[in-house]
Amino acid sequence: MKQIVSTENAPKAQGAYSQAVVSNGYAFLSGQIPLDPATGQLVEGDTAVQTERVLENLKAVLEASGSSMERVVKTTVYLKDMGQFARMNEVYSRYFGEKPPARATVEVARLPKDVLVEIDCIAEVG
Repeated sequence: MKQIVSTENAPKAQGAYSQAVVSNGYAFLSGQIPLDPATGQLVEGDTAVQTERVLENLKAVLEASGSSMERVVKTTVYLKDMGQFARMNEVYSRYFGEKPPARATVEVARLPKDVLVEIDCIAEVG
């Protein structure tokens, strides 16, 4: 049985998807981009600034799902420019500490709203 998760503390879903779905002890989070949940506006700034907002959005959805950053088992990072990997990774590392999840990072041609980074994840719940 799946549970749909939605929180006002992260940007609202803009289409036919959910912020997260909880099923069989895991939360599957849709990709987050650097939108301010209070205004719905894109956060201006470089890859580091945008990565921070993305991770804060993921954190809010994880909490609404009954999980946390510490329980994330897998992430996928989508970067507009792989040359910005170090900037993203510096911020990312602050959020995942000593036991980081498995991760794939890919460069993509284009992201929604022409942002610099998007991240999705899977986490344990319960």
